[in-house]
Amino acid sequence: KAKAQGDEAKISAGMQRLVEEDPTLTYVQDDDTKEQILSGLGEQHLEVAAAKLKGKFGVDINLSVPKIAYKETIRKKVKVQGRHKKQSGGHGQFGDVWIEFEPCVSDTLVFEEKIFGGAVPKNYFPAVQKGLEESVRKGVLAGCPVVGLKAILVDGSYHPVDSSEMAFKTAASIAYKEGLKQADPVMLEPIGELKVTAPDENTGDIMGELNKRRGRVLGMEPASNGITVIQAEVPIREMHDFAMYLRQTTRGMGSFELDFLRYEQLPANLLAEVISSVNSEN
Repeated sequence: KAKAQGDEAKISAGMQRLVEEDPTLTYVQDDDTKEQILSGLGEQHLEVAAAKLKGKFGVDINLSVPKIAYKETIRKKVKVQGRHKKQSGGHGQFGDVWIEFEPCVSDTLVFEEKIFGGAVPKNYFPAVQKGLEESVRKGVLAGCPVVGLKAILVDGSYHPVDSSEMAFKTAASIAYKEGLKQADPVMLEPIGELKVTAPDENTGDIMGELNKRRGRVLGMEPASNGITVIQAEVPIREMHDFAMYLRQTTRGMGSFELDFLRYEQLPANLLAEVISSVNSEN
């Protein structure tokens, strides 16, 4: 992140030049956290890149550990009402919906309607859907994006004069907030696929360390003379200082690759800590 506000635009141009000069650096924008991510061979490598950025392009940046892209979902099916009613002078505002929320397998909101007898006129369905689509950007636990959610509009009521698209959009967002609280909301954390290459004599220590970091060791195989590859799955939040640990443990002889694999439910004992850290970042 640039120390001076006006330098944000310069970062991108400068970084592209640095990456061209040094192919071991990578620079991307994270769509989930909206952060600019610089990756390299270790902390020292990144500090040198930051110094070059300042020296060559006059851009001073702060380096910090990347944010973790948590998500939220629900575990229970619920049916809730969202009712929005406002009376002020002339026309009022009125929108009333009953929505069923249930878990499903989808990264985006799945919206359906099962309205009978015109309880909610068809022309308000898109407003209900839009209200929900805007709402799922923020969950009820820590304001993280919500995935795995199906919403079915099943009932409601309207007023021939006071109902409007805006009123139904608001009613849908009221139903969403109430529904998610009742539907056993949980946090999801990203899990990474990890490959560690290290000298044989260090494998016991490394596997113990991965266990401490909530990792699951899947297997080991010899790579070459005296070198072993350890394969594991590890929560990405536990890996921010692993490069330093590995360098110290293997005296610089170890290396690792970490790739995103999937999302899993965050253990309940970490929920309060994660919610607090996400809120302090925002």
